[in-house]
Amino acid sequence: MTYVIAEPCIDVLDRSCIEECPVDCIYEGARALYIHPDECVDCGACEPVCPVEAIYYEDDVPEQWSPFIEDNVRFFTEPLPGAGEALGSPGGAAKVGRVGADTPLVAGYVTRKD
Repeated sequence: MTYVIAEPCIDVLDRSCIEECPVDCIYEGARALYIHPDECVDCGACEPVCPVEAIYYEDDVPEQWSPFIEDNVRFFTEPLPGAGEALGSPGGAAKVGRVGADTPLVAGYVTRKD
């Protein structure tokens, strides 16, 4: 199990979670952040600092955002449009920097305007 970043992060990219993560497993796409499922140590440090409450333990992701569970995995295991090969497990987000691309789910997501 791991933590997952869901829909509320899209187009917010606050990055408080990145600063709090002790293992550097939160990667930045173009519109959202993604937690690497193999690099995350399930410490939960990221969850309480998220200002939009977008981070959930995998088993606690609300049903309406359940597609984001597999989507977080997809960010690392499948090639991203415009970014070349799949990221795999690079061993830390700082090495990679901002990826600048998203999964098709996030790239095409239309956010709600409240």
